[in-house]
Amino acid sequence: MQTVSIPRLMISAAWKSSGKTTVSLGILRHFAGIGDAVASFKKGPDFIDPMWHRRASGRECYNLDTWMFGAVPCRERFVDAFRRTGSELALIEGNHGLHDGMDIDGSDSSAGLAELLQAPVLLVVDSRRTNRGVAAQVLGMQAMPPRVRIAGVVLNQVASLRQEAKQKTAIETFCRLPVLGAIPADDSLKLPERHLGLTTVDEAHDAEAFITASAEMVARHCDMPAIRDLFDLAPALPVAGKTAPSPPGATRARIGVFRDAAFCFYYPDNLDALRSSGAELIFIDTFSITSLPEIDGLYIGGGFPESFFGQLSASTGLNREVRERIEEGMPVWAECGGLIYLCRSASRDGMRWPLAGVLPCDITYRRRPAGCGYMELVSRTSSAWFDGGARIRAHEFHYSAPEGPGPDGFRYQFDVTRGSGMTGHEDGVLYRNLFASYAHLHAGANPEWAERFVTLAASFRSGGVGRS
Repeated sequence: MQTVSIPRLMISAAWKSSGKTTVSLGILRHFAGIGDAVASFKKGPDFIDPMWHRRASGRECYNLDTWMFGAVPCRERFVDAFRRTGSELALIEGNHGLHDGMDIDGSDSSAGLAELLQAPVLLVVDSRRTNRGVAAQVLGMQAMPPRVRIAGVVLNQVASLRQEAKQKTAIETFCRLPVLGAIPADDSLKLPERHLGLTTVDEAHDAEAFITASAEMVARHCDMPAIRDLFDLAPALPVAGKTAPSPPGATRARIGVFRDAAFCFYYPDNLDALRSSGAELIFIDTFSITSLPEIDGLYIGGGFPESFFGQLSASTGLNREVRERIEEGMPVWAECGGLIYLCRSASRDGMRWPLAGVLPCDITYRRRPAGCGYMELVSRTSSAWFDGGARIRAHEFHYSAPEGPGPDGFRYQFDVTRGSGMTGHEDGVLYRNLFASYAHLHAGANPEWAERFVTLAASFRSGGVGRS
């Protein structure tokens, strides 16, 4: 066992929507602006917050999830990703409240991750509707297991100097913690939201202005030198073995990746894993092309295709070529938004849009989520993608579902033992060399995925699969 020194800090809160993302963005941009290279991480299966982090810091943001990866692999991935970014500091934004999680022991909570990474915590406290009693909330955070080192507090949404003084005195007296900032209530500093959470950076036209304002806010109202010192409280972190970043493998295949405002949900680890397995990634903006480039496989991630059904439906040349390539046997991996795009049509807000038409299935949107949260899947059959009996952990979040029971004759990869998937008990449609599902899979939880994808694409390239 060796150790590695990584100055690190988790930003968390007592409960969600307390302002931790805004504070995180402000801290990232502030330190990046004064020349400190900060790598950022997001706890849990989140796509949108990492996009904002990347814009704020200028560096990739990686996801950390002990439930999907396992504890030790999660710690190893943290070290590996930090080294990959070439950064000096690591900021980790928690999700939900510090102690929120599925397991009663809290191992899968943000506190569990902070304990695993031995990261001090800066707690963002929502100051509204309380004064002296806020100290009881912080004391609870300190006492609740897993017990982590809460190293400082930032008050948020402070209504007055009087309220600030009462809360600061109570926390410093009873909790013995420094209050390192008091941010006034300001409705203009609120990230825009939509049905799946925050609006993506690409769709928020004022994203840069918001991040700049967040940085100015924390610089004005927080003790930034003291917050910087919190990173150095983290002890050396034990790691099991060598954690040098995996270099790109020799190019074996060219894999296209739909990447634009409609399809933007990609874990950086997944893209890195494909490159390490020998893929040259060709990023494709579906709004600016009418045909596919020369590729040997296609990755269509999730996102918000429903916001762009008009454009996607009108792109008949591209849609036709996607159908033809799939019929030829080109391997395609499609998640959530990608699955929707490949269906025959989608209906939303009283309108129906014809789509790529690969799968004889019609999608409809509901007012409430059709699937939300972690998934556990068991492979019911062996395919080029998964072995029979394989157990997979993933995540889903979608308001859409197939209309009716779905067409007869679909071949499904998975039985769903936790979650909803396509039918409530099945997910992962297999058609030729296409895999399409509502599940978002992470390479950290599925280490064979990238190699299998690239091998399929290389075989297609050489005429070994699909081509007649």
